[in-house]
Amino acid sequence: MTTNVLNETLAQLQSLGNEKTRALHQKNGAGDNLFGVPLGDIRKLAAKLKTNHELALALWETGNIDARLLAILLIKPNKLSSDEMDRMVRAADFAWLADWFNSYVVKNHPDKEALRQKWMNADDPWAARAGWNLTSARIARSPEGLDLSALLDRLESEMASAVAPVQWTMNFCLAGIGIHHPQYRKRAIAIGEALGIYRDYPVSKGCTSPFAPIWINEMVRRQA
Repeated sequence: MTTNVLNETLAQLQSLGNEKTRALHQKNGAGDNLFGVPLGDIRKLAAKLKTNHELALALWETGNIDARLLAILLIKPNKLSSDEMDRMVRAADFAWLADWFNSYVVKNHPDKEALRQKWMNADDPWAARAGWNLTSARIARSPEGLDLSALLDRLESEMASAVAPVQWTMNFCLAGIGIHHPQYRKRAIAIGEALGIYRDYPVSKGCTSPFAPIWINEMVRRQA
């Protein structure tokens, strides 16, 4: 991969940027290093470029948000070491970027369980967000070996004081336990009621509130 390929790719991204998307990302905490490329256009560009691990790493190192979003779609997760994963997770300090990285890269990494356990006790908010994100997936799909009662203890004692990036994914875990594990549903709802987190969160018509008691009851109703 040459410098020319990187520069050409950045030029393509810059040409796709628009002020509306840029303003939206900045409103949500993206900072100034971005072009404002709509996510759909990033997906289309990734489809043209196809998987390219070397280019992906070069794009990531620019620090540009759009370049990093594109990198996520080009990268080969199994070619990243655990140390590289840890470094990249901590560098993804914008929620949309972090969630893309968690969905497309972290969840497909061969060492994700060891990293999950490490990140669950991390002081870095973006590493902790990744840890809770992986835990949420396990709660829903592979809960064997998880101590759900202990997780509820942590959520009850830590969630109220957690910083926003972490609190959001902790809430997914709380709701997930209530939705997928009936024996813990009553306690999960009680914790959600007592904490009151996202009780007044604005939602569009037809969407389900992220307030855990409402979310749990609605998803259980749909499954009935």
